[in-house]
Amino acid sequence: MSASADVLALASAEFNVSDIAEGTTLTVKWRGKPVMIRHRTDDEVAKEAAVDLNSLRDPQKDEDRVQGDPKWLIVLGICTHLGCVPISGAGDYGGWFCPCHGSHYDVSGRIRKGPAPANLELPPYTLQDGKLVVG
Repeated sequence: MSASADVLALASAEFNVSDIAEGTTLTVKWRGKPVMIRHRTDDEVAKEAAVDLNSLRDPQKDEDRVQGDPKWLIVLGICTHLGCVPISGAGDYGGWFCPCHGSHYDVSGRIRKGPAPANLELPPYTLQDGKLVVG
């Protein structure tokens, strides 16, 4: 038994990211979930790379959270605490803030403060020539 055409169409989604300015985030939908596409600045990349892993609840290097170009971070916009949608560009670390229960994520999508137990999830994706394919 194979998947129907409508199911296969939801398996991946393609987005043009060439117009996303550095330092901004675009939110898109994939499989009914928000996906946050962050075009990070050089300063943001350097700042996140310098974070002491021992200070993190869910230690993960910034370089392990991106594929290819470190200026692009792609995360599922679902708080790992209770599934709320965090606000981009907010919170104590400038990444995401979940106002429902107070979780703060950095610009690498790592949990830094609040009740969330884990970093924002990374969806499967490829990024090439200004085209992002999620899924």
